Amino acid sequence: MKSFKKLFTSKPKTHNPESSFKIGGMGSLKVLDVIPSPEDDSHKLKKAFQGFGTDEDGIIEILGHRDANQRKKIRETYHQLYNETLIDALKSELSGDFGKAVILWTYDPSERDARLANEALKLKKKGVKHLEIIVEMSCASSPQHVVAVRQAYCTLFDHSIEEDIVASLPPPLRKILVGLVTSYRYDKEVVDTDVANLEADRLHEAIKTKDLAHDDVVFILSTRNFYQLRTTFACYKKKHGNPIDMDIEKSGKGDLESLVRMVILCIDSPEKHFAEVSI
Repeated sequence: MKSFKKLFTSKPKTHNPESSFKIGGMGSLKVLDVIPSPEDDSHKLKKAFQGFGTDEDGIIEILGHRDANQRKKIRETYHQLYNETLIDALKSELSGDFGKAVILWTYDPSERDARLANEALKLKKKGVKHLEIIVEMSCASSPQHVVAVRQAYCTLFDHSIEEDIVASLPPPLRKILVGLVTSYRYDKEVVDTDVANLEADRLHEAIKTKDLAHDDVVFILSTRNFYQLRTTFACYKKKHGNPIDMDIEKSGKGDLESLVRMVILCIDSPEKHFAEVSI
């Protein structure tokens, strides 16, 4: 467990696909200023696997301090050098939560999120808490990452994430999540305050009438860019007195309210969201 905690120690960053992966409180780790070559890293990893017992600290020292692109090069180089995938090597050497964490961290971020989403959707008994990964990849990362996750999901599981969401969740929840994973948000800082004011009122009406799965709500939350939505949430507070997430929490304690509140927190303040879910 000590080694497990050492692998994941730093604060998640906004719009970083690494942020979605939080096993052990992990966000994204500081990458060294001078990085050894993928060949050197591969040789050191191979050495860590050999001998009596696995050198977990050696694995952490390398994989825990490389970004996604660097880990990709290490995976490719390791396979070329040893005719074995790095993932297979890790699976044979590591076990338990630590092994799962290292293996997931070593995957390409889009493949990792696809696997975590599939794992969540396959659970027979799941609550809103289990759907965090889908909300986070849709609301705390770039639109390009969402597309990459959807493509990875189809490649890995021979069907789409939308199909699995529809097959495994009740209508209100799946309506929200399908809207999130299928949208492609504009990712530049463009804001229309008139639209923000109008949509703040529309969200207030949906909360008041307990109609959080309304088409307008899905459209607003799944298509507007993050800057526009943050302005909408600020307009909501100014016009209606409370933060929007507080009004949703007051309106009900069901799964739909919890999911929409999670979506809003993840968009409005990813740092606050990750702080809450890491507790």
